[in-house]
Amino acid sequence: MWLRIYALALKEFLALLRDPRTRLVVIAPPLIQLLVFGYAASFDLNHVPMAIYNQDHGAAASALSARFTGSRHFNLVAQPHNQNALVPLLERRQALMVLNIPANFSRDLHRGRGARVQILLDGRNSNTALIALSYARGIVADFNSYWRHPSSQPRPPAILITRAWFNPNLSSRWFIIPGIVGLLMLVVVIVVTALSVAREREQGTFDQLLVTPLRPLEILIGKALPGFIIGLLEASAIILIATTWFGVPLRGQLLTLYAGIVLFLLATIGVGLMISSLTATLQQALLGAFLFLVPAVILSGFATPIANMPAAVQYLTLLDPLRYFMVVLRSVFLEGTPFSLLWGQFWPLAVIAAVTLSGAGWLFRHHLY
Repeated sequence: MWLRIYALALKEFLALLRDPRTRLVVIAPPLIQLLVFGYAASFDLNHVPMAIYNQDHGAAASALSARFTGSRHFNLVAQPHNQNALVPLLERRQALMVLNIPANFSRDLHRGRGARVQILLDGRNSNTALIALSYARGIVADFNSYWRHPSSQPRPPAILITRAWFNPNLSSRWFIIPGIVGLLMLVVVIVVTALSVAREREQGTFDQLLVTPLRPLEILIGKALPGFIIGLLEASAIILIATTWFGVPLRGQLLTLYAGIVLFLLATIGVGLMISSLTATLQQALLGAFLFLVPAVILSGFATPIANMPAAVQYLTLLDPLRYFMVVLRSVFLEGTPFSLLWGQFWPLAVIAAVTLSGAGWLFRHHLY
């Protein structure tokens, strides 16, 4: 039995490597996508173009301006000399933010009165504008703490000291890249397994496979093995790049991480084989894979929190294997969570794997006879 399965799995590997379309999907693109997404997919803002309209030119105004220009988050692109030049900077997208310091800024500070500063933002991209505004508020808060430090000024009644656990620098890359590991694994495994049976039917070799001594279960295992091995190798390569190139910490145990990887691979292979069993051509298989991939990514919590989704959609996410794998990846990478605390994510993956593989086996036998 195992010799026949080995022969079929070897045949599948050769078919994958000889087909230029499948080879293009499996080998290089996932690694290239990790490098591209690792740099491009980030919620952090650096070198935000800004302009400073300083009407004061006093010591306090210059100190505040220097805090903005010295920050890595902002890049000074203009210093207009009149108020009429502020709006065109935003309209032409030359600056995302304009800092307007009034003429009486330093005087009001020295007199102990509240000094107002105006910030103009380009709100066409609301998310970017809110992030830039949070950076600006942080700089102004630091300036306020510094200005109140002399003994002539009263100390604030409470001082807030923050410390971020698991991600001390609050780098969004540490949050996004572990999710990209699961995303790329899902794409590769689903595409490879979805094309397996459909390729046989389209090339006319499926009938030849039926007259071999292979039983339906053996054919199913032989079709699943290449996707499992390719997924395991891709996962290992992506994790290596994430930790060595991007510096994402891997605080948990590799055994725990690979337990989640194996269960996730079994679940996604089951889905891919179900898609492959229901399709007759490569085009139909690719369309079926696409129809599964898009909702799976959106409902996984990769970019948007599941808690913010409507209640009905949250129940729908329970059927998504990527939802549980995202928790495993981010917990093992950033928190070092042990196996025992991730059992609540492992058993749903095991159930989904059992259901999808059983469903694929039933569909496979149904279409054989």
